[in-house]
Amino acid sequence: MYAIVDIAGQQFKVEKDQKIYVHRIEGEEGSKVEFDQVLLIEDDGKVNVGAPVVDGALISGKIVAHLKGDKVQIFKKKRRKGYQTLNGHRQQFTELLIEGIAANGAKKAAKKEEKPKTEAKSEPKKETKQTSAKKAEPAKTEEKKETKAAKPKTESKKAKPAAKKKETKAAAKDEPKKAAPKKAAPKAEKKDDSNKEAK
Repeated sequence: MYAIVDIAGQQFKVEKDQKIYVHRIEGEEGSKVEFDQVLLIEDDGKVNVGAPVVDGALISGKIVAHLKGDKVQIFKKKRRKGYQTLNGHRQQFTELLIEGIAANGAKKAAKKEEKPKTEAKSEPKKETKQTSAKKAEPAKTEEKKETKAAKPKTESKKAKPAAKKKETKAAAKDEPKKAAPKKAAPKAEKKDDSNKEAK
């Protein structure tokens, strides 16, 4: 029996009691992990292909160790430019031990989780004083609305300044216009005299 499972974005063909190395996943050494992204399960010649995953399939495993891969050197050079760099990298991996492959393990786990929820729903809810106070609040708000509607609206403040402006304009029309003082004529005669003397 084997399965193809998606772990941290990579697909692995796994069997029971097999050790695999995957990109580092969260968890302490010795802790158990489960993967439900099972793409295919083969059991005694019967192949079950998911669309995209097999419903209810579950892969259980254990984290054996966190370790690093071999060092990879990255060397870059541009000839005749005096440019070269050397960098190193060690990828972090997690060693997993596959403990079991279950075709319907996820369904069983979901049923166990649902049972406590049904028990919680069966308990009757008791009405508290707070709920009765909340029900009484809407009646008070309706009374406030009615009192606001009953009060007559006074003239708005904006209307009064507009009336004053109209009065000032009417008063300005009634008053006779004052004659504007005449400006003195430019002294062109002196210029003419100076021109005559120059001749």
